[in-house]
Amino acid sequence: MLQHKLIPAARHNWQRQMAEAVRDPAELLTLLELPHDLLPVSAAAARQFALRVPRGFVARMKKGDPNDPLLRQVLPLDAEMRQAPGFDRDPVGDHAAVVQPGLLQKYQGRVLVMTTAACGIHCRYCFRRHFPYQEQAARPSRWQAICDTIAADTSIHEVILSGGDPLSLADAQLTQLVQGLEQIPHLKRLRIHSRQPVVLPQRVDDALLSWLGHCKLKTVMVIHCNHANEIDASVRRALAKLQAIGVPLFNQAVLLRGVNDDVTQLYRLSETLFESGVMPYYLHLLDKVQGAVHFEVDRQTAQALVMQLRRRLPGYLVPRLVEEVAQAAYKQPL
Repeated sequence: MLQHKLIPAARHNWQRQMAEAVRDPAELLTLLELPHDLLPVSAAAARQFALRVPRGFVARMKKGDPNDPLLRQVLPLDAEMRQAPGFDRDPVGDHAAVVQPGLLQKYQGRVLVMTTAACGIHCRYCFRRHFPYQEQAARPSRWQAICDTIAADTSIHEVILSGGDPLSLADAQLTQLVQGLEQIPHLKRLRIHSRQPVVLPQRVDDALLSWLGHCKLKTVMVIHCNHANEIDASVRRALAKLQAIGVPLFNQAVLLRGVNDDVTQLYRLSETLFESGVMPYYLHLLDKVQGAVHFEVDRQTAQALVMQLRRRLPGYLVPRLVEEVAQAAYKQPL
């Protein structure tokens, strides 16, 4: 009976999966059959930015491999506690871009709604790992004010739902927000930035597909996948469902040392994405957030990797190498 109180029967499968995510580094190592003293796991880093990884994502990791590229993205390590010049808590200028709580504008013609702090997975390189969500998230009580601000500015044509991960919210909440946005005549597009279809493919369920399929705004989804091993049969099915209702899919990846800083892995990622109906869009240089210095790949190496990638792939499968610079008018191509 206690279990039913904690996880109601009415809760959707994806919500159960989020609730049951692995949160203890020791449990993660045990699941992967790794000795607990093999890796420099940091309790301090886990306290600063908690471990969270869905069990389905853990199942894609190779057991017994401490260098598994999916594991490296989520395991809190001692290196996160190093202070490094140029790495700070707000690397892309989010604070300066706040228009009002829950609403950011960095670029002309589009705004970003910070829908929630919640995310299905905590990636150790996340540029918002220090973001003050308690102050700045667009909780439902702020949605009307956000819609009013957007309605008052006819230069805004696109709204980006971000977070956290917007698909961490229940569909009823998302529908309420989107219905408000649909009433704004000058809005043309709704863009959703989400890692959920990759790390928690159960999130792409009938309820999500229903409101997405009936959205009056042209809807685009940008997923986040860094390595071909992240895409298994369950992810392909989820992506196919989104394609079936006419949602264009793009991917943005981050170039990460020890994860995908290899031309063969970048090649595999682009090919696997395209086979799954997703266009490679951006390959980001690491945002220099405090705690992520061990993931950094230098600019020259990044440019050389993309040059090699161009030799192996048609142009439309080569993601644009970009860097996000605080207060710049657009992402900087490299």
